[in-house]
Order: sequence, then structure tokens, then C-alpha cells
Amino acid sequence: MRIISGKNKGKQLIAPAKLPVRPTTDFAKEALFNILNNYYYFDELVVLDLFAGTGNISYEFASRGCPSVVAIDSHNGCVQFISKTARELDYNITALKGDVYEYLKRTTQPFDLIFADPPYDFPIEKFRLIAELVFANNLLAENGTLIIEHSSRTDLSELPHFSEAKKYGGCVFSMFEN
Repeated sequence: MRIISGKNKGKQLIAPAKLPVRPTTDFAKEALFNILNNYYYFDELVVLDLFAGTGNISYEFASRGCPSVVAIDSHNGCVQFISKTARELDYNITALKGDVYEYLKRTTQPFDLIFADPPYDFPIEKFRLIAELVFANNLLAENGTLIIEHSSRTDLSELPHFSEAKKYGGCVFSMFEN
């Protein structure tokens, strides 16, 4: 995995092999950030990274100057790796171990951008619950966006607040807005 832009552009990061993750490909990540670059000033964003895994997406936001990134994952090894890497790279990433759904139920902090990369084999109900909790609890700041990464075999276009989907190979980013 590598950081594709920002202060650590080109930096290679090697995650422990034992982590139960499927990192977003560089191809898909680069395409996503090219889109986001047209809508946001990264140095003003408060970001929430759900199902953070290796922290791949969190590092990309932090490298581009995001002042605050919160990364949530249920696997202790993932959280430890994100925390260690964030310290080494001097990134303002807060990595928390916990259940994503419980976090969304109890947090009151609004985010400019929420990125969720749940397992691709999730049933549609679990994808739906992510969106429902984000919007029911008003977790998006004004003009904020929820982005859910999923496989091309899953269609989230019928969920409330859906705005568009961008497909890159077998990966799709579905966008949701107020």
C-alpha cells in the first residue's frame, strides 16, 4: 500500500500480513481522491473512516492535510497498526477499537466526510444501516458526504440520500448527501 498524494506522496506502508483486511486498491483510491479534490479543501475536513482496516484511506486524507481523522475498526491489530503509523508519520489520526454501528449510535460529532469500507459480502441491510445511522443522527456537517465502498455486485442506489455511484473495476463508491 502506498500514499498517493500529499506530504508523504509515494510512501510505501507495509501492514502486518495477519490483519483481516482488503485494502482499497491504489487505482480506485486515486480515482476517488481525484473526485474529492474537486469538491473539498482537505485542510478543512474532519473525516470519519469506518471499517478502517490498515488505515489506507485515513493516511491519504492525513497526508493531504486533513486536520482531524477518526478511524474506527473492530480488530485490535488494525487499530494498533493505524495508531503506530499515524505517530510515525505525525498524522492527526485517532484510531479507536469498536463496533462501527455502536459508534454511529453514540457519537454526536459531525463530520465533513464519512468513508465506510465494510466487507464486500455484507448483506444489503448492513449497508443500509450505515446510511440510516449517519442520517438519523445528523453526523454529516453541512455539505458533507457519506461514501460507502462496495463491490460492483451490490447496488445501493435505492437507499435514502443516495446521490451517485462511481465504479472502478470491481469497486464502487456510492455517495450519499443530505
